[in-house]
Amino acid sequence: MNPNRSTCPFHALLNKETSRPIRRKTKRLHDEERVRQLLHSTRVGYLGLVDAEGTYVVPLNYVWYQDAIYFHGSESGRKADALSTAAGPLCFTVAQEYGTIMSTVPAKTGTSYTSVMLFGNVAPVTDLAEATAALDAMLAKYVPGYFPTPLREAHVERYRSSMGNKTIVYRLVPDKITAKQDVAEPEALFYGGRTQRDDLKKS
Repeated sequence: MNPNRSTCPFHALLNKETSRPIRRKTKRLHDEERVRQLLHSTRVGYLGLVDAEGTYVVPLNYVWYQDAIYFHGSESGRKADALSTAAGPLCFTVAQEYGTIMSTVPAKTGTSYTSVMLFGNVAPVTDLAEATAALDAMLAKYVPGYFPTPLREAHVERYRSSMGNKTIVYRLVPDKITAKQDVAEPEALFYGGRTQRDDLKKS
């Protein structure tokens, strides 16, 4: 068994009971295909970190590849320092927002969305072949079809940033996944010019 992959199948991770269950159970998303689609297509993810300076949430480009989250960063800096001292599972979040759900009652105005949170340990990828494959998958996600040939290991090994820093690839293997959604019909969403008065007239 590959030690860099979860020992739990995806559907089990998604349906795993948590110590703090989702309060509004009707919003919990169990659709594995929808969750995978969100992980593949969302362009920015948010990694939660804690260091001596406090809480630190980092927006990242990432790729969902072989049932793990991969991202990269400089070998130096606050993110690298926080990751080097992380003592337990971290949280990585992606979300898509579809619009504002309207109600004539102000307190019932809400957001149409889908979100996924993954919890697991983050580790630097030390295997050059794995790091190269993950970066190549990231290029295929963000600039599909641009490069005519796959990324080469020699390029990844030699590359240094303009500041002389090496790029580190990180892997988050989830041991728990939670997903929520509140998806509304198009007619329920706010649009420019829509007013409470007009909606009250319709009702």
